[in-house]
Amino acid sequence: MNVLIIAAHPDDEILGMGGTIAKHTSQHDNVTIIYMATGITARRKSAEYKIKSIPKKIQEKWQQEIEKLQQDARKSAKLLKVKTVKFFDFPDNEMDGIQLLKVVKVIEKEIKIAKPDRIYTNHYSDLNVDHKVVYNATLTACRPSGYPVKEILSFEVLSSTEWSYPYNFNPNYFINIEKYIEKKINAMELFVNEIRKFPHPRSSKNIRHVAGRWGSVSGFKAAEAFELIRHIDK
Repeated sequence: MNVLIIAAHPDDEILGMGGTIAKHTSQHDNVTIIYMATGITARRKSAEYKIKSIPKKIQEKWQQEIEKLQQDARKSAKLLKVKTVKFFDFPDNEMDGIQLLKVVKVIEKEIKIAKPDRIYTNHYSDLNVDHKVVYNATLTACRPSGYPVKEILSFEVLSSTEWSYPYNFNPNYFINIEKYIEKKINAMELFVNEIRKFPHPRSSKNIRHVAGRWGSVSGFKAAEAFELIRHIDK
């Protein structure tokens, strides 16, 4: 199976489906991960937004942070045995200011390259605006013409999906990750600037709790939950 994961930011895919990624690669599926936004620049100080011309030192600092996040993402992907990862530079938490067509074009190109049987992406009702844009662009790029993608599934991202009200994540597809929960947690812990202490949703302890919760819903000891957006049976 060819699998394409379209994530708004580095670490979204681990929080949402790190165990499932490990399961895919253990089954020798071809997994590609693409990251659409930098995942960093939204954290700049409010005063920096008011500066019309960003000083070189600040730009260099941002670039260093972006490179560190990408380095962590590569380490995480390597742990999960993912061979192909790609980074795009859409602005973090500002993708609603980008023409949707530009995002769609990038995704369409990657679909032609990866030829995925299944696509995983962010959920449409997440709190984070980039997640919403990436979902909409993915759905647009997957119009049932040209190269038809058989399945599209959306995953939750801890600290975004459950922070959106009303809560609209309605999982109807569950994957057993009992054998892969430790690898998921280890992969997330490689994101040294993203992992948090409990009770934060992005803590190792909470990741384990959520996997247990979805496992109890679906009859497993640990599971990841997805919302099946579309399935085409040829």
